[in-house]
Amino acid sequence: MKEIKVLGTGCTKCTKTAEVIEKVARELATEVIVEKETNPEVIMGYGVMSTPAVVINDAVVHSGRIPTQEEVKQWLV
Repeated sequence: MKEIKVLGTGCTKCTKTAEVIEKVARELATEVIVEKETNPEVIMGYGVMSTPAVVINDAVVHSGRIPTQEEVKQWLV
């Protein structure tokens, strides 16, 4: 199971990012835990300057825009 954090202020793009990840995980029948992190101090701790950002198992894998479904599939397989 992968632990995924979506870093951001809770904006529409951040919400959409979490939705895309959950949708692709369902399609692939992959178990994930998706958390939304809105605390600016925690976000800065990852060195992220642009949100939404995606962290998988404590490693930043994406930032600055909503990921495509293809990108998410690559992270989950």
